[in-house]
Amino acid sequence: MIPLKSKEDLEMMRRSGRILAVIMAKLREFIKPAMKTSEIDMFAGELFEREKVRAAFKGYKGFPANICTSVNEEVIHGIPGERRLEEGDIISLDLGVDYAGYFTDAAVTVPVGRVDARKNKLIEVTEKALTFGISQARVKNRLSDISCAIQSYVERNGFSVVRQFVGHGIGASLHEEPEIPNYGTAHRGEVLESGMVFAIEPMVNAGVWECKILNNGWTAVTVDGLESAHFEHTVAITENGPEILTLNA
Repeated sequence: MIPLKSKEDLEMMRRSGRILAVIMAKLREFIKPAMKTSEIDMFAGELFEREKVRAAFKGYKGFPANICTSVNEEVIHGIPGERRLEEGDIISLDLGVDYAGYFTDAAVTVPVGRVDARKNKLIEVTEKALTFGISQARVKNRLSDISCAIQSYVERNGFSVVRQFVGHGIGASLHEEPEIPNYGTAHRGEVLESGMVFAIEPMVNAGVWECKILNNGWTAVTVDGLESAHFEHTVAITENGPEILTLNA
């Protein structure tokens, strides 16, 4: 069963999402060459504290950091540490907020200084794929309409969608039903209803879609060593269409 949110739930999730958007915007501005990913996580911790919210990822199934920092070939769940950013890298920032028991989740991929044309296109296509997926989060559509829209756009542009990791429902906990793959045939799965809230998150690889998990048990990397990008918003399905909750108003 996919949980449906009340008006009160949605208002609390809007507050959670606005706080997340503020934190994300400040993190994006903070990124620069030569910094360690641990410095980004430390700054994120200060921002969570300043906003009086809890970092939803820290401690989740043992995750050791405030946010995920995934650089270049790292697809998702990168653990902040001693890795230094270099001019021309790309880094995906993935973070969640727990505001009074209401969770929101978002991700962006950011260029570090100037990046080459392939990396630029990868970022642009992944972000656009998210907008196509969100556009299908409408009452009476089916769950796989979101998945199909993402996959179709990504593959038309010569990239591949990750299969091992998926989007998800969100609200009273960080991960709720349903799982939302970024690939699939349209018009299948659950019928979408007003009050559902999803974390929609295409993860797109420059090369093949396959990933492997590093020895730390968390970080997924591309098997061919090529770059990956990740964008995510928390989105409510309403009678008036999809509402993105993790935008900076």
